[in-house]
Amino acid sequence: MPRFDPLPDRRPAFVAGASSGIGAATAVELAANGFPVALAARRVEKCQELVDKIRADGGEAVAVALDVTDPGSVTEAVKAATAELGEIEVLVAGAGDTNFGRLAEMPTDDFDAQLQIHLIGANRLMTAVVDGMIERRRGDLIFVGSDVALRQRPHMGAYGAAKAALVAMVTNLQMELEGTGVRASIVHPGPTMTAMGWNLPVEKIGPALEDWAKWGQARHNYFLRPADLARAITFVAQTPRGGFIANMELQPEAPLAETTDRQKLAVEEGN
Repeated sequence: MPRFDPLPDRRPAFVAGASSGIGAATAVELAANGFPVALAARRVEKCQELVDKIRADGGEAVAVALDVTDPGSVTEAVKAATAELGEIEVLVAGAGDTNFGRLAEMPTDDFDAQLQIHLIGANRLMTAVVDGMIERRRGDLIFVGSDVALRQRPHMGAYGAAKAALVAMVTNLQMELEGTGVRASIVHPGPTMTAMGWNLPVEKIGPALEDWAKWGQARHNYFLRPADLARAITFVAQTPRGGFIANMELQPEAPLAETTDRQKLAVEEGN
């Protein structure tokens, strides 16, 4: 007899921050793998464009308006998604933005805004769906973290602090939810080519890049693609009962280095 009942074939997913970047790619990837998906974001019109594409490709999806800094918006978004798709089985908490700047120069309100989005917003989403998951004795809470939470980076102190606090929250969830059947996971992207942060003015981006190089945090110029993270998040959601992915970190692979004369000689000798 199996230790756990298998996951149901139909598992509605709620993706916060689905209008662009990692969230959009994750929604598309989940839908392609058979998950009914609610795409949630402030830019609901962008979500609707993706919904139309998903439906055209044979998937099931709806778009809902969501502002994670507004408790009422979170409640209404989850309510609307549930009415359209059924009880939420998978939450992907990926809403967010970033604000580059040195901590000593950043207004406290700007610092607080990062906490509100990445930590408090993620908590609101979790509390909106977790009771139902506990009642059904299954469910996946998947949080999008950041490698900045693991290794702090200059000019991203507010973002990094929020993401580090998110790690603490998810770790506590893993302990407190043990035995309920609800799994809490966090996926940490390394540098990823999205619009988040990179639409800031050059006077903010330039000093950040200089300091990253100084601290050895700019080893190469390759970036992950949103689709790379989407595959990882979908893998977490598809993990069979009996195990769960507690933490996952993805980093961009460096460009291939030029082959040295010694390497060429070794290949020739091997032939």
